[in-house]
Amino acid sequence: MDEAAATDRSLADETYSSLLDEILSAQLSGGAVIQERRLALRLGVSRSPMRDALGRLEGQGLLVRNAKGVLTVKVITLADYLNSIAVRLMLEPSAAALACNMISGEVLGALREMLEKIEADPDPAPAFVWAFDDALHNGIAAASGNRFLADIIGQMRRYTTIFERQRKLAQRKPGLADHQAILDALTARDAEAARNAMTEHLEHIRRNVLSTY
Repeated sequence: MDEAAATDRSLADETYSSLLDEILSAQLSGGAVIQERRLALRLGVSRSPMRDALGRLEGQGLLVRNAKGVLTVKVITLADYLNSIAVRLMLEPSAAALACNMISGEVLGALREMLEKIEADPDPAPAFVWAFDDALHNGIAAASGNRFLADIIGQMRRYTTIFERQRKLAQRKPGLADHQAILDALTARDAEAARNAMTEHLEHIRRNVLSTY
């Protein structure tokens, strides 16, 4: 790959990451029309990396075409959310059990430090709470040692994250006891406890969302 091609690839990756962050954080909300030229100007990139990034997001199902063929941000419905949680319930408990053998003490220490900061702060920044949630779940998925498992979990978490953030369903300190139980099981290298703690956590999430509808 020559230097120009490498630069284009890097710009496309950066543009993709920026747009993904905006979708996950609900800055680009469900149903929003994607205006390629305006987005390219706002992010300071040319049309080529923007088209590449948009194509990747469309391929992942986060952008869809409406009846008129216009590209829009996908609206995550309650059915989408519940189906994603169902898939996570099938996969994440197994990932947590597998991670017990592979997740490092350094990663666990960093996660515990983040959780302690959230617990100590009477009004933690939502962005920090979401960063911890991402670090915990993505870290466990990565430590499972199964890339395919981690990829699917990541995809399903995107749907649930978008749904929760667009509807502002998460509490200021969501799932602290659940997260603590998961970290305790991982620290003890207790695979069955980690499996059960993750299952309980995801079931709590599902029940909490259903209680609002």
